[in-house]
Amino acid sequence: MANLVNLESVDKSYGERMLLDGVSLGVGEGERIGVVGLNGGGKTTLLEVLAGITTPDSGRVSHTRGVRLGVVTQRTELPEGSTVGGVVLADYDAEHEWASDARVRSIVEGLGIAALGLDTPTGTLSGGERRRVALAAALVAELDLVVLDEPTNHLDIEGVRWLAEHLIARRSALVVVTHDRWFLDTVCGRTWEVADGRVEQYEGGYADWVFARAERARLAATAEEKRRNLARKELAWLQRGAKARTSKPRYRVEAAEALISDVPDPRDSVELLAFAKRRLGKTVLELEDVSPVAGERTLLDHATWRIGPGDRVGIVGVNGSGKTTLLRLLAGEADPVTGRRVEGKTVRLAHLRQELDDLPGDLRVLQAVEKVASRVSLGKQELSASQLAERLGFGRARQWTPVADLSGGERRRLQLVRLLMSEPNVLLLDEPTNDLDIDTLQQLEDLLDSWAGTLVVVSHDRYLVERVCDSAVALFGDGRITHLPGGIDEYLSTRDRLEAAPKASRASQAEPRAERGAAPATAPGLSAAQWRAATKELGKLERRLDAVHTRENELHEALAEAATDPDRLQRLNADLKAVLAEKDELEQRWLETSEALE
Repeated sequence: MANLVNLESVDKSYGERMLLDGVSLGVGEGERIGVVGLNGGGKTTLLEVLAGITTPDSGRVSHTRGVRLGVVTQRTELPEGSTVGGVVLADYDAEHEWASDARVRSIVEGLGIAALGLDTPTGTLSGGERRRVALAAALVAELDLVVLDEPTNHLDIEGVRWLAEHLIARRSALVVVTHDRWFLDTVCGRTWEVADGRVEQYEGGYADWVFARAERARLAATAEEKRRNLARKELAWLQRGAKARTSKPRYRVEAAEALISDVPDPRDSVELLAFAKRRLGKTVLELEDVSPVAGERTLLDHATWRIGPGDRVGIVGVNGSGKTTLLRLLAGEADPVTGRRVEGKTVRLAHLRQELDDLPGDLRVLQAVEKVASRVSLGKQELSASQLAERLGFGRARQWTPVADLSGGERRRLQLVRLLMSEPNVLLLDEPTNDLDIDTLQQLEDLLDSWAGTLVVVSHDRYLVERVCDSAVALFGDGRITHLPGGIDEYLSTRDRLEAAPKASRASQAEPRAERGAAPATAPGLSAAQWRAATKELGKLERRLDAVHTRENELHEALAEAATDPDRLQRLNADLKAVLAEKDELEQRWLETSEALE
């Protein structure tokens, strides 16, 4: 396999900081590589050197002759005076040219470009919308290598899933910087870790990288230090929780079990719930018969929702569905048109907003934290302001940096530190993962594991939601708050059904009946009898797919429980392969039947 790009002994520094020190590596044809590391550690610099945007101080960067390269960084600029369609579909002269291409249509719809409006001037777009336009423009092109810097930051959960599926399906090589761990594990077959000017390379995605880090800690640390190691705790959760529902991990089960055998569960839910009830009483936050209005849309229609002591809830929904509005209602920062908000008498609420408008720019980091409090108790842990700041990525030297000089990611971390220092018993988090690196996310999750209180999280990071929340609700645009017993998987399958329903409805209404008793409208080329048979078949396939999906989840859970029983593992794995084969066949038949009805 030929390399598309090679770096040979590359150095790159900014001032006295050496970000890349003698780095040599290559990107092969069709490889999908995830890049991880601390904020400010050199990940974006590596991408820009790799793509030829930035010139290294020394060393050599070589590209294969004629390589087609697409780059979307956090500094991507759109042409002045351009429109959305002009940027994304620049290579097409007429609408029918791109509209007849299923791949391009999928990109335009999957990234929400059509919803933005192809004639919309790019100058009127928000930062997140401009990033989506730049991403769509890169994906539309036929490329050998795609280089992406935090592509999931401004996508909802459905958008992240679509992007993952699209990148897996295309033949292009990929190098991507992202903190979205589900995305890393789903898409990438190799991982690069940028740290201290070097790039360590690992086979596999996020789970394999976590295992490698935990193994290094096991070899280097004492028994008690191993117990406290966050990488091992993360691995334990991967093995017992969300990762047990996938066909991964690929590392040896025996080694992983030995490594996590003495690691406790991430949190003692019973103890935390009892403590939360003592702190909060029976009433925490309630919305009764509320109907907030945003423009011409009614986000909720006389909805009622009660959040109790110790509840840990994730809110999911497409962009614009009203998640942030719902958080503002819970926080008391917005008033509903109808209904009322009830807050318990003992509630001390903290709200992490997406905006960074509440930081004192005239203070240094540690001063800004100590202005809130000098010490904090988080569950059984008592930390000083300096210790908490260090847990969330501010080293002792960095704590004396003026707040005004912090980057966006650092300001986000400081905002989190200040919120936690206020010792709230109700915490509302709006997209807390934005601009945070994976190590900081692990530290945040560890803090939240031992935090006794009520937690409500809005996030497109399904890994975070599944890790720190015990339940999930969704906003589907029907004016209700829908509980999801099956979590994110149930949300995505429900969205798929909702998307498919209008298509079938349009097919059934395409030709109005000429008179009472006339045959129903049919898709072009189908008789009335064929249309009825296809519709019936579609319903049967959907019911069977639901049953297969349930069986798949059961097998994944059984595989996790049988991790130390090789014979049972082999039997279960054979059953899982048969279920997955049936699922693929059913999905293919569903697609064919659905397309025939359109």
